[in-house]
Amino acid sequence: MKLAVVLLSGGLDSATTLAIARADGFRVATLSVDYGQRHRRELECARQVSQALGAFRHTAIAVDLRAVGGSALTAAADDSILAVPKDRSHEQIGQGIPITYVPARNTVLLGLALGYAETLSAYDIFIGANAIDYSGYPDCRPEFLTQFERLANLATKAAVEGQGTFRIHAPLLQKTKADIIREGVRLGVDYGLTLSCYDPDHEGRACGRCDSCRLRLKGFEEAGVIDPVKYRKD
Repeated sequence: MKLAVVLLSGGLDSATTLAIARADGFRVATLSVDYGQRHRRELECARQVSQALGAFRHTAIAVDLRAVGGSALTAAADDSILAVPKDRSHEQIGQGIPITYVPARNTVLLGLALGYAETLSAYDIFIGANAIDYSGYPDCRPEFLTQFERLANLATKAAVEGQGTFRIHAPLLQKTKADIIREGVRLGVDYGLTLSCYDPDHEGRACGRCDSCRLRLKGFEEAGVIDPVKYRKD
């Protein structure tokens, strides 16, 4: 079986991406990154999803992007200036780049996945990027992924010496959230193990109000599937 590395955040999209990689016949190592995100419970979700979907290895790496700053996802919970936006309409979510954008996050995450993949002699890297039902992040666009793949084959010993050609897979890139959920259900993903919320409470319950929760809930509604995660009642 071919080896692949799947970036796994613990959310809906990356869990579905892992299931797709497994269905495509890859033997998968999953990689999660603790970058100082305020919704750190997703890291435990990632471990559980990795195990449930049959990855042969799960690795977590710590890179503290709080030192870089500039994002509501790495700011302190009591930071009123960099607060996670709540109760935005789907029209508002689709306009501009929100404060939840983490500077260079996907560049850093893919760089770590690339280094990890090279040590495993795995030339296929999967990421759950989506360019349709998403919050406008520039590092989720197909142009970025195409250029990163070019970089991967210029910047690695394995590629330069002809041992293999790296490929960046983004199987969800042009899918709606409802399509993603339908595909995950078909592949047996337990979405009850996932967490998409940017601002869960201390019990791990999703807020239901942040952009990520609202996109998730809209996707489940359109897919005609009940979302199994717990949401706060307030």
